[in-house]
Amino acid sequence: MGPVAEVANDMARRGLMVVPVVSVLAGLVAGWDVAASIGYAALIVVANFLLAAHLLSWAARISLALIPSVALGGYALRLALVFLAVWFVKDFSWVRIIPLGITIIATHLGLLVWELRYVSATFAHPGLKPRTTSIAKENQRTGVRALLGSGKQPKPAAGFRPSDKFKSPTF
Repeated sequence: MGPVAEVANDMARRGLMVVPVVSVLAGLVAGWDVAASIGYAALIVVANFLLAAHLLSWAARISLALIPSVALGGYALRLALVFLAVWFVKDFSWVRIIPLGITIIATHLGLLVWELRYVSATFAHPGLKPRTTSIAKENQRTGVRALLGSGKQPKPAAGFRPSDKFKSPTF
């Protein structure tokens, strides 16, 4: 799985964690028709992100020159699919168009902003930022910086002898 698909899958996971809570709260406050509309809109958004990511991953495997064309064509295709998904259900009794439209817009923007915290914009780790383990967090907390800041000298690595230091060349 490429970095684009990794980010989209992470956004889908985060979105699907929040949707049930928001839908139930909306159902309690505004009615179950609104809750169903919100849930449907969130599924449209998640499907949109996943389709975009998988289209771009597919294009990247074929050719780097194909990526812009697939991005533009994929945008038009996904826009048409979102339109069709809304148009198909607009006359159903459980659909409330205003909450559906607001949720589509807000969920797109909200998931993108939320995902900014987790995306790594470096060539070393494209996609999501690497997760730190508890050992890495402990090393960060009590690492060399902590030792130097306290005035203590860090211990040399196992098997290191001071005579192993590189000697500067003489000219």
